[in-house]
Amino acid sequence: MESSRHTDNVFINCPFDSDYKPLFDAIVFTVHDCGFIPRCALEEGDASQVRIDKIYNIIADCRYGVHDISRTELDENSGLPRFNMPLELGIFLGAKRFGAEEHGRKKCLVMDREQYRYQKFISDIAGQDVPSHNNSPEEVVKVVRDWLLTASERRTIPSGSTIWSHYQDFLMDSPQIAQRFQLEVEDLIFNDYTFIVAEWLTAQTSHTSRHVQGGN
Repeated sequence: MESSRHTDNVFINCPFDSDYKPLFDAIVFTVHDCGFIPRCALEEGDASQVRIDKIYNIIADCRYGVHDISRTELDENSGLPRFNMPLELGIFLGAKRFGAEEHGRKKCLVMDREQYRYQKFISDIAGQDVPSHNNSPEEVVKVVRDWLLTASERRTIPSGSTIWSHYQDFLMDSPQIAQRFQLEVEDLIFNDYTFIVAEWLTAQTSHTSRHVQGGN
């Protein structure tokens, strides 16, 4: 059954390692600042549930999906690439194609780190618009923002440069916010991070509202 917040949910499919974390954190913040709810496999802590079932459930509950397929390097230990991101993209596209009516309205963004590079390793999506972020958090903010604006047709979404400015302010304030809730920035799990992002954005909105009222 479709969630009442289905149209606000954005499934994030990307690497979760430390090298990618600056981009991941920027994506999560951008989704929040655009007025949406970021969702990903990291939100679920039920060890009794099979990981793929978690993915199915989250994708089923999301109208939108942000997929980064840039991680094609070989794992240092196994010598093999990781296929989680292409697999989850395939599940999302399959849900859109074969799912119930609400799933047919799913929309997704596919990103890579270099323009046209994806055509060499996942040619089945050739012909789609696959923007590049150049491994830049600032660029990924603008890519995700511009896509959400187009996909949702909402006109309340700030510009990419405005969101990037918000994000820089948030990074400066986040240690104090985390401390207020007895958390440490370096140890934040996904649910902690989304919580303090939401708290910061709510505080900014309240401050702006008070300022506007005071100006009247």
